Amino acid sequence: MAGSRAGLGRSSIAAVAALALAASSLSAQANTRARDLGVELPGTPGPNNAITDVGQVAVGQTTIIEGEGRRVRGRGPIRTGVTAILPRGLNGPDSVFASWYRLNGNGEMTGVAWLEESGILDTPFLITNTHSVGVVRDATIGWMLDHRPGFSFALPVVAETADALLNDMDGFHVKPEHVAAALDGARGGRVAEGNVGGGTGMICHGFKGGTGTSSRVVTVGDARYTVGVLVQCNYGSRARLRVDGVPVGEAIPMSDVGICFTIPPDSGTKYRQFIRRCGGSDGASGGGPLEDGSGSIIAVAATDAPLLPHQLQRITRRVALAIGRMGGLGENSSGDIFLAFSTANIAIRRSDSVVPVSMVPNAMMNPLFDATVQATEESILNAMVAAETMVGADGVRVPELPHDRLRQLWQAARRQR
Repeated sequence: MAGSRAGLGRSSIAAVAALALAASSLSAQANTRARDLGVELPGTPGPNNAITDVGQVAVGQTTIIEGEGRRVRGRGPIRTGVTAILPRGLNGPDSVFASWYRLNGNGEMTGVAWLEESGILDTPFLITNTHSVGVVRDATIGWMLDHRPGFSFALPVVAETADALLNDMDGFHVKPEHVAAALDGARGGRVAEGNVGGGTGMICHGFKGGTGTSSRVVTVGDARYTVGVLVQCNYGSRARLRVDGVPVGEAIPMSDVGICFTIPPDSGTKYRQFIRRCGGSDGASGGGPLEDGSGSIIAVAATDAPLLPHQLQRITRRVALAIGRMGGLGENSSGDIFLAFSTANIAIRRSDSVVPVSMVPNAMMNPLFDATVQATEESILNAMVAAETMVGADGVRVPELPHDRLRQLWQAARRQR
């Protein structure tokens, strides 16, 4: 995937954004997913097995992949992008009941003070790299001024994970045009996964990570509801990776398929201590944050079940359980921040009368908790299965999760159960 777009020119930011958006759309058709390999986690997915199975929810992504070789701040190489989630689609209105939760706070999610105070998300939700949060936030306000009649004020919710190993993250390559392209391109249906959008340059459990999504359909009383999750996964150690309890990471150690670099030692990369040299004498497993579980994961859960803000925070806490099942511990250097929203109650922004709302009783929420855990776990796995090996700044090479090995381990575990 990286090779096909590495040669994009710099003549026009808008042209790059358009090309990147088209590439993301094509990827949505070509991505391999966990179920394509016969790896089927528990639960019943929706028709797209994506967050867009929740009615009205739309996702758009801009992917920027340019250049190769040594890192030069402001010039590249570039491996980054933007992912936009619109709770009620392009035509809004945007407002939905929402809440958030922080498992470990070494990260950023803007706008959460008012989100927590009001219980309402009034804007699209976007994800990008760590040093591009500011421009994405500001560009979202500009987009809303152009696309939301009567709009006057917003505190956009924008989250991040760091792609500094593969991307010239200090170069501020995400521009307002990229944000607008992601928002304008938001659609329902299938969602591109892996090396796309904000997840383009991310690493997950020592393999290439990125963007992933999944959904579950459950019955609560007499009603059927959908829970959809989208993640930007950039966290976790190789050794602790589990897939539905199967110790995949232990069976594929760093010494077999490891992150490495091939640029000469004088390249000056400040991330060299985190990786091992390909084919060199220091072929033992690398230490540093990649093995400690550094990095971050952002997750957003959407549902059409009528839930109030305090109930949606209960949903976000169950996201953390799925990350624990996969092998994440919320380590000190990880930013693990989650958001959940419900599309069910409509007129919640009215200010001229009492607004009637509905809710699922707390005693009936267990199926929604189960669905959240299942969809989050499969979203993370889908991100890793869809992602392809990428070579980025300073020649750093991050391998994809080996599909054959995953399939073998899964099948062996199934036979033993």
